[in-house]
Amino acid sequence: MSTRDKSEATETHSITRQGSVVAAMTLLSRIAGFVRDVVLANFLGASGLADAFFVAFRIPNFFRRLFAEGAFNQAFVPVLMRYRERGFVELQQFVAVIGGNLAIAVCLLVIAGIVFAPAVTMVFAPGFIGTERFDLTAELLRITFPYLGFISLVAFSASILNAHHRYAIAAFTPILLNLSLLLAMWLGARYSESPIHVLAWGVFAAGFVQWIFLQPAIRKLDLLVLPRPGVRHEGARQVGRLLVPAILAASVGQINALIDSILASTLVVGSVSWLYYADRLLELPVGLVAVALGTVLLPNLSRLDARGQAEAFTRLLDWGLSLALLLAVPAAVALYVLAGPLLAAIFHHGAMTSHDVVMASLALQAFSVGLIPMVLVKVLAPAYFARQDTRTPFRIALVAIAINIIGNLAVFRWFGHVGLALVTSLSAWVNACLLLYVLIHRDRYTPGPTFYKRTLRVLGSAVVMGLLLMWLVPPMEDWLAADQALRSLWIAAAVGGGGAIYLLMLIVLGFRPRDFVHRV
Repeated sequence: MSTRDKSEATETHSITRQGSVVAAMTLLSRIAGFVRDVVLANFLGASGLADAFFVAFRIPNFFRRLFAEGAFNQAFVPVLMRYRERGFVELQQFVAVIGGNLAIAVCLLVIAGIVFAPAVTMVFAPGFIGTERFDLTAELLRITFPYLGFISLVAFSASILNAHHRYAIAAFTPILLNLSLLLAMWLGARYSESPIHVLAWGVFAAGFVQWIFLQPAIRKLDLLVLPRPGVRHEGARQVGRLLVPAILAASVGQINALIDSILASTLVVGSVSWLYYADRLLELPVGLVAVALGTVLLPNLSRLDARGQAEAFTRLLDWGLSLALLLAVPAAVALYVLAGPLLAAIFHHGAMTSHDVVMASLALQAFSVGLIPMVLVKVLAPAYFARQDTRTPFRIALVAIAINIIGNLAVFRWFGHVGLALVTSLSAWVNACLLLYVLIHRDRYTPGPTFYKRTLRVLGSAVVMGLLLMWLVPPMEDWLAADQALRSLWIAAAVGGGGAIYLLMLIVLGFRPRDFVHRV
């Protein structure tokens, strides 16, 4: 067997197993994140201090998702997979050039963010102008913004590892962020007169630790190469052409969240925090399902497209959509029904009041309406990016963002933070439906013969689960009045019981786990 044949043989993987690895690591990260947020809620609640920190933390995270994990990843990975097909020497040269270009770009961006922190705060939180929150946010932002530089390099390293099917170590790195923030809160509360500043330094440290953590794995691939910036390299020009439209196409959710945060800063104190706590619970299923699927789909779809395997490309996309619906539909129903109980069980203590829980739960219900399309977008978008088509999702993204802006401006004064969350869900539905329609219309994807049967089974099972949960779960007043131990017991029973009901209904309707095992 030739070297090439051996390489292709080793490239046959169970994508179900790959997705499970990413989901497992993401679950650990989300658990650590929940512990972090429980401590944060107890530490800060939904106060003006909390609003300032969340904005200062969200700004570098927004740019990270926009440029690093979002647009850059979608433009970089498909080209990287083609260079893998060309040979190792060309792959090393490509990685060196892109690494150098990225390092220069993020350094300039970080310096600009630090120097112009007040102006950036003015853009991201105009409602803070003239208040103590504005000066504090700008001060914290100067500490947290370098996190963007480190985490962009983390995303670059993670993309390389994912392209070589090393998913676990890259998916583990967010846990380090959560551990760093927990340590910072402990140190700040114990030793500092200004714990919020120590927390901001914890964000800074987390970025550096995550970057260092991934470098030994990159070295094992012989891709820890000296950066060599260059704009004339063919691969660099190719990534550059894909990058600009990908910035918008891959980041609709982040841009919508930014718009929500900007408008929420003009509402009553606590609005930014209510949206943050609701978004944190929304991120659990999005992270477990959408991020896991998107992480494994992009490199595998890119590889299939590079080899001209159109039928395998379609079958893989069909598998991804079916699995996304299997997991996202019950999660959306459960989040809607259990929004208040979940927030009460996790966050209702310390500085987090009953009023804060109720306000955040209304936002979570509105967000849950858009959970399904948010997950589907993470499956559909790689089908375009793998073919190096960033223009089509770019145009669709423009429509979705325009709907979000117009809708938010129309409702936020009347419906407050809940209106912002609901319009975000509407925008997600528009984005997902248009992405799917164009793929089908251009004959790039045709649902398989069992797709519709699977979808009906999922919908029927989720509806039964939701109705039974609504009947069995105690009213919200009881949750707020109960102590922490009882709330924890109730929510464990509700989540476990709901999952059991859903699984039982699926089995009754003919679901078999082997139907969702897929190899590429």
